[in-house]
Amino acid sequence: MSRHRNILIFLLVILTMNGCGEPETGKAPPVKPFAAADAAPFVRLALDCSVQEYPNKIAHTMRSDADAGTPRSFYPAFFGCFDWHSSVHGHWLLTRFARLYPEHPLAAEARTVLDSHLTRENITAEAEYLMTEGRASWERPYGLAWLLQLATELREWEAEGSVEAARWAEALRPLEEACVARLENWLPKLTYPIRTGEHSQTAFAFGLVLDYARTTNDSTLAGLVEGTSRRLYAADIQSNLRYEPSGQDFLSPILAEADLMRRVMAPAEYGAWLADFLPVVPEYGDETWLPVATVSDRSDGKLAHLDGLNLSRAWMLEGIAAGLPENDPRRPALNAAAARHRDAGLAAVTGEHYEGGHWLGTYAIYLGSNRGLTSP
Repeated sequence: MSRHRNILIFLLVILTMNGCGEPETGKAPPVKPFAAADAAPFVRLALDCSVQEYPNKIAHTMRSDADAGTPRSFYPAFFGCFDWHSSVHGHWLLTRFARLYPEHPLAAEARTVLDSHLTRENITAEAEYLMTEGRASWERPYGLAWLLQLATELREWEAEGSVEAARWAEALRPLEEACVARLENWLPKLTYPIRTGEHSQTAFAFGLVLDYARTTNDSTLAGLVEGTSRRLYAADIQSNLRYEPSGQDFLSPILAEADLMRRVMAPAEYGAWLADFLPVVPEYGDETWLPVATVSDRSDGKLAHLDGLNLSRAWMLEGIAAGLPENDPRRPALNAAAARHRDAGLAAVTGEHYEGGHWLGTYAIYLGSNRGLTSP
């Protein structure tokens, strides 16, 4: 009897320790990751986009005729998609799939694209473009954060023994370091958070950057992001989801902030902060407290953003639940709402319209592979 009692006490001690110190991000996700067959349609979308230069929306400031050019001349690695950041996170999708499902036929195609695009020559040109005078705010923070997420995936894969990932990670290093430099220069000067539902939002980008900094053991960047997050968000209270979404959001300002802060705070502190910040979350398993976003026209690129909102809300809700103590009564309602958004979001990623097809696959894979919650 005493032996069983000692075992029980030991287990309770271990569980208690999980509520102390650094925020816990390795809890088991509420939904199993995709199988390869589930992920394959989204990979096909990214493969097609990765080499499709046009249509292309470039964010390029010209000072003279000498600055004229094509997407491929500006971005020799990440030219193939509607815009640079979508190309970057499309390459992240290919990397993650090839890492998780190396035997799938599409993994070989993904490795071919990565081998062709992630070369020292291409990435050097990309880094020079980013660091050119007058481009301090270019792709900040969304594109920079996704580039660091790509670096995160390659670094983790390299640590598993992949020679290819090591080669690609080394090639990517100049652009990775340029992105870090841009962010480290910017964050101390950021007086206010950016609370939009699109690319300029700070909370979502901070989450990706913090995941990168911890993976790479960059304590300087991690400390800067953690400190900035607390400075900008820790005092927030009484957020109101009634005013979301805006008509072309693909990120929730409120949920992204909550998903960020579970990375910054330990569960006990986070649970108390969330009660003040997001009091609307019910303490019972209701799934209707957060309605799914409705998309009226998926051929309209801005309106189609709302499909991405359903996907990103799903992983943010799962992340918020995972950041709370195990016995927190809000977890069932958070996971129930996440499931509804997951189902609606994934059903919309068909590739029927390029407006959504060029980027929604990334959001589907990020959600379906539990990227924001655990590493494989």
